[in-house]
Amino acid sequence: MGTQTLHITNGSNLTDYLKELEYTGRFLTWQEMLCEGPTTEEVDSEEFFILRKTFLSDFYEIEMNEAEFKKELDILNHTDQFQQIVLWFEYDLFCHINLMAIISMLNHKKIQLPLYLVCSGRVKGENDLKGLAELKPDQLHQHYENKITLSGEDRNLMSALWRIYCGKDHNLFKPYIVQKSSFPYLASCLKAHLQRFPDSITGLSTLEMHALHMISDQRIKSRRHLLGYILNFQGYYGFGDLQINKMIDTLSIFYTEENDQIILNRKGHEAINKQHNFSDELMTSMYFGGVKKMDFQFSKVQNKLIKTIKCL
Repeated sequence: MGTQTLHITNGSNLTDYLKELEYTGRFLTWQEMLCEGPTTEEVDSEEFFILRKTFLSDFYEIEMNEAEFKKELDILNHTDQFQQIVLWFEYDLFCHINLMAIISMLNHKKIQLPLYLVCSGRVKGENDLKGLAELKPDQLHQHYENKITLSGEDRNLMSALWRIYCGKDHNLFKPYIVQKSSFPYLASCLKAHLQRFPDSITGLSTLEMHALHMISDQRIKSRRHLLGYILNFQGYYGFGDLQINKMIDTLSIFYTEENDQIILNRKGHEAINKQHNFSDELMTSMYFGGVKKMDFQFSKVQNKLIKTIKCL
């Protein structure tokens, strides 16, 4: 763990943890969530910053710290001081979309330093998938020792996936689901991504439907209680409180809150019984990269995205 290592981490919690464990080198902390909102292929362009600032402000009422983000990215303009780059990212879609963008940016800047990936997920002796900051010190060190060497082919793969994400046809992800790569959780993340578009039968994404089934099957006492359930059982999405709370608000047309319990209403039962398509009632301006969420629906029968037919 030499001083000439550049560590690019998935957030400040992990950066702080690594520093606490005395991992030496320079740290670049990634603090964007590119799995939601519009993106451009060139990450450090003015167009990119304008798009992201507008999205975060309009959709989440968050003010992007542009100066801080640019300061972090500027580290990549001075990589002659480093001997290697280590990427610290996790098993989920949230991390993998960011990972695509970062590796694409390294390619764009023609940074040819040895590149490694430390990726957590399945841990021996543990039932649940684990984030890097959740690992015990010895587990984290073992992950570092077993870090994956990324080849030029791996870099080109992630750059190609980033171009697709920023483009208009996300069905182009499909061939990569079955392609072997150095990214052990990539296939699961790509599947999860396609299934967060509205289902062609119900108009709800897989995670939204999962949330309604939780309300149906468990005694959910409050929105906060529901938040905890979804955070713990969301699979490969990796969303945080901000995104899950937004989803819970959106789903409020399907449930009522009474007597310290959340229960499905008539629409909720119609949704889980697949009796109606609720796309029109769940309209959102959300973009996933270059694609507007509501312009496509995911067909389980065809196993692909299909264009949404808009009624006149």
